[in-house]
Amino acid sequence: MGMLVKMYGEDRRTEARYSPAECIGCREIGVTGRPEPKHISTSHVERQNLTMRMSMRRFTRLTNGFSKKVDNHDWAIALHYMHYNFCRVQQTLRVTPAMEAGISDRI
Repeated sequence: MGMLVKMYGEDRRTEARYSPAECIGCREIGVTGRPEPKHISTSHVERQNLTMRMSMRRFTRLTNGFSKKVDNHDWAIALHYMHYNFCRVQQTLRVTPAMEAGISDRI
């Protein structure tokens, strides 16, 4: 397993409020084992983060759907992943993962 570390330049204070700093480079670091550097990327994690942000409005900026307590936030995340991983009909399977695993016979 590997980790991709991105290095960013200075903050641009003159541009729009939400514009990120410029990525000036990245390095691949092996965490466990001996991963091949060409297979180390952030695409899976970035896709997971995007799915969570788009599915749960409490992760988007400037919204009033935030959690005031950390416990409520944790439960909302757990509920999201439970639904996403077991209850949602997957496009490739055309059934829910729980149905595919034999845990349930209906949605």
